Amino acid sequence: MESAGGLPLPREFYDRDPRRVSRELLGKVMVRREAQRLLTARIVEVEAYLGKNDPAAHSFGGRTARNAVLFGPPGHAYIYFIYGNHYCLNVSCLPDGVAGGILFRALEPLSGIEEMARSRGAALHGHRDLRHLTSGPGRLAEAFGITRERDNGKDLTSADSDLFIMDDGFRVSRVLTTPRIGITKATERALRYVIAGNRFVSGPVVRA
Repeated sequence: MESAGGLPLPREFYDRDPRRVSRELLGKVMVRREAQRLLTARIVEVEAYLGKNDPAAHSFGGRTARNAVLFGPPGHAYIYFIYGNHYCLNVSCLPDGVAGGILFRALEPLSGIEEMARSRGAALHGHRDLRHLTSGPGRLAEAFGITRERDNGKDLTSADSDLFIMDDGFRVSRVLTTPRIGITKATERALRYVIAGNRFVSGPVVRA
């Protein structure tokens, strides 16, 4: 079923090294179907997590009931709760049985902006507020109504899913990498990917 002008990215897209998938996710569009409404936002910042060889990854210590989604199949949503009040959205990568994933850190709102603001309990007063509506993992999850109960394990490649990612033809001119942020392990690895100069990234705009 076609929605928002496109179909979900296929499973093959995610069945690769998270570092490569991270680069190619930038510029794609996240879609949430809410009854007759569509929430859409462009992906502008992500972080790759590399499984058993990555001390910062949730899968580093092995497979558990909590992190099982990260071990495949690829293209499924992995949701975790952090700081006692924020959900974070990830997508599984690599072949079934091999752990790997990507954390979504920031989006650029495109449509359904008022609905996103209501979900966050925020009032929009000018461009500055819009910039912070979906910048940060917790903010974007709240704006899109993402919770572990509702979305953990959801197949993002299914045309029947109410949460998915599509390609609308947008092309990113330049991708920059930086060390990941908000973690305490393997902080030296440049596994955070951002669209250069995009003002909707979390933290300061990254230009070089």
